[in-house]
Amino acid sequence: MTKLIAIYIYPQVEVLDFAGPFEVFNTASRMHQRLTPGASALFEVRLIGETASLVPARYGFVVQPHAGLAGCPQPDVLVIPGGIHTHEMEKPQVIQWIARMAQQAEITASVCTGAFLLAQAGLLAGQAVTTHWEDIPDLRQMFPKLDVRENTPWVDNGRVVCSAGISAGIEMSLHLVAKLAGHELALRTARQMEYEWRYAELSKEME
Repeated sequence: MTKLIAIYIYPQVEVLDFAGPFEVFNTASRMHQRLTPGASALFEVRLIGETASLVPARYGFVVQPHAGLAGCPQPDVLVIPGGIHTHEMEKPQVIQWIARMAQQAEITASVCTGAFLLAQAGLLAGQAVTTHWEDIPDLRQMFPKLDVRENTPWVDNGRVVCSAGISAGIEMSLHLVAKLAGHELALRTARQMEYEWRYAELSKEME
C-alpha cells in the first residue's frame, strides 16, 4: 500500500530541508519498484503549501506546491522543514493543520527549525527533540519543558521524529525509510543517491 508523504513548504523555507526528504522518499520508492517489478509505488511524495500558489523558498528558489492545506489528504508521514519559521508560528490555521494531520499520521517529522512548529502545535510535550545547533538556545528558551538534545542527527520518539539542521534531514529521512520499509532499502537508497549515510548503524539498532 502506497504511503503518502506530505512535506509542508512555506515562504523562506530552507531548500535542502524539504528537497532532501523529497529526494530520499522518491528515490526509495524507485528502488523498491526496481527490486519488485510491477509493485505499486512505496511512497507518494507531495509538497503542500498554505495555498496552491508558488512558494518563495530561500535564496529566490521558487517552488510550486502540489496542493494547499485545504487540498491535502491525510498523510501517513508529515514532514515539517525549517527555514524562516517565525511567521509560520503566528498562523493559527497552519499550526492547527499540523496538529490535526499529526493526530492520524503514522509519523510526524521535523527538519531543523521545523521543530519550533511542532512544539507550537503541542506535539513535542515531554519528548526529546533536536534542531539546528544554532537554534538550540532559542528552542530551549521558548519551550523550556522540552528535552532538547545536542550533537545528534535525529531523535526518534516513535510517532514523532526530529532532526538537526539542513543535511541532517537526509539522515533522518533515510532512517524513516528504514523504519517504514526496512534497512536494506534505506541502504540501497543512500547508495543510489551516492550519499554517505553516516548513521546507518545507529538507525539499524533502533529498528
